[in-house]
Amino acid sequence: MSDTTRIAATAALLGDPARANILTALMDGRALTAKELAFAARVSPQTTSGHLGKLTDAGLLTPHKQGRHRYYRLASPLVGHMLEGIMALSAATGTEQPERRSTWRGGEALRTARTCYDHLAGRLGVGIADALCDRELVALTADGGEVTEAGHRFLGEFGAAPEQGKRVFCRPCLDWSERRPHIAGRLGASIMARCFALGWLQRQRDTRAVAITEAGQAGFAERFGVAL
Repeated sequence: MSDTTRIAATAALLGDPARANILTALMDGRALTAKELAFAARVSPQTTSGHLGKLTDAGLLTPHKQGRHRYYRLASPLVGHMLEGIMALSAATGTEQPERRSTWRGGEALRTARTCYDHLAGRLGVGIADALCDRELVALTADGGEVTEAGHRFLGEFGAAPEQGKRVFCRPCLDWSERRPHIAGRLGASIMARCFALGWLQRQRDTRAVAITEAGQAGFAERFGVAL
């Protein structure tokens, strides 16, 4: 199969609103059951089963059986990056169709703070990226990024020093709602994980939006100068 054929095949899968809703529902990195994904897709369980099979066969989803339930998650961070990129492009070109949006992409809460697979997005994610760059703790380029010596000290004190791994260490990810970059890669993942560990953020049911706790309001303001 040629590269252009693969692109066309993937685009065809994403072109179905139900399948797009399924993929969007999984963009917070969690695994969900077929029943939960049927609710997100707003189609019957039987129809959802067919969609899940196609997405799994295409390598976009990975199933995992636990007990009586089969869970599905995005196959890799690359799938999440692709989806966020499409959202950013559609927002920039005005090709979004509000009447067909999933209930998983609703309102001001998503714009304020949400997960983008395994890192933070929305005003909060962009605000953290701006703060780290303005303080010269992180330097972002068009397709990558690095942490300065002062940045390594800051992250170590904060408890968010990234672990070693094969995936990209740090890269900008264009935020679809803010049209500016937040931080992805292992660095973005470690910052988000630390914020959850500190109790600054709480996940919410049936959405990628995250709630900022009172401790988080104080913590983000003190550590990053971000007030939402």
